[in-house]
Amino acid sequence: MEADPRWIDAPDRTPEHEPDPAPEAAPEAVPDDAELADRLRESAEAVRAELKKVIIGQDDVVEQVLISLFAGGNSLIVGVPGLAKTLLIQTLSDVLHLSFNRIQFTPDLMPSDITGTDIIQEDPETGQRKLVFMQGPLFAHVVLADEINRTPPKTQAALLEAMEEKQVTIQGRTYRLPEPFFVLATQNPIELEGTYPLPEAQLDRFMFQINIGYLPEDEELEVILKTTTTAGEPPGAVLSAETIAGFQHLVRKVPISEPVARYAVRLARRTRPGRDDAPDYVKQYVAYGGSVRAAQYLVLGGKARALLRGEIHVSFDDVRALCAPVFRHRVLTNFHAESERVSTDDLVERLLDDVKPPKSGM
Repeated sequence: MEADPRWIDAPDRTPEHEPDPAPEAAPEAVPDDAELADRLRESAEAVRAELKKVIIGQDDVVEQVLISLFAGGNSLIVGVPGLAKTLLIQTLSDVLHLSFNRIQFTPDLMPSDITGTDIIQEDPETGQRKLVFMQGPLFAHVVLADEINRTPPKTQAALLEAMEEKQVTIQGRTYRLPEPFFVLATQNPIELEGTYPLPEAQLDRFMFQINIGYLPEDEELEVILKTTTTAGEPPGAVLSAETIAGFQHLVRKVPISEPVARYAVRLARRTRPGRDDAPDYVKQYVAYGGSVRAAQYLVLGGKARALLRGEIHVSFDDVRALCAPVFRHRVLTNFHAESERVSTDDLVERLLDDVKPPKSGM
């Protein structure tokens, strides 16, 4: 990657016979892309180290959350209660030094409860009344949308509009959300009565669906021992909002070869049962395949994963590693799959076995 052209040493214009001026603070140098890439990888390692002070295990979950964050996407986290979903997200916001709000979604939650609303406020000096906008909990860098499927579609749509547009509109006025803006929504897969499942078009706006499962026995024992004693060392903040915004801009500048990008497109297209080249098991078990966003997020997530690995180009392995979280909520199975207990992850595994990377490329 080329050095930033703004990073240029200014010539010394001090006259030869004048006394030296008082020393001034040197302006901060603008790092080039290669230096910024190294900083991203080192920062991610520091974030993981701080998270380990609180979160035991779940390395794959942490990795996918970080990829989603640095790629500027939002994620849907699915897991039963008690698996530290909320703790992970709140700890992450503390480590990243970002503002955090949690919204508990309920059937009576209204759009204005999350976006904010206009209230009448009286000026104590003049006595005049005027409308003042009071920000809702969406105005934070990190928003935890807890049990998003328990609130009506109207409120779900307000959240998803904010995710897509990075802004909210109240009474015809638009308010920008903080940057970076990152939504992590959760769902409980075992209690579906009285819920409002997200429509497919809205699910498609999430970059990843991240599944959280139970820990291995040794890690679960470590959790029990750690959480039933006195509190340990709290995690420290290692990043800032401005730095993260710079990392997100850098991710989009990572180059990708045409064969790798074409491979991502080919994987997404093979999930669509209506295509002639779709595998037989896709035609048998899939109702709807991945959209164009699936390939977009395979590429964008692959760029972030490459930087986290210390690379400056996207490999086939980067794309393949993200197929499961990208396709889980986009590739919708039919009745035959449900009756035979064939999951989307099973289909993704077969797809990766069938669709091999080409010999050329990166």
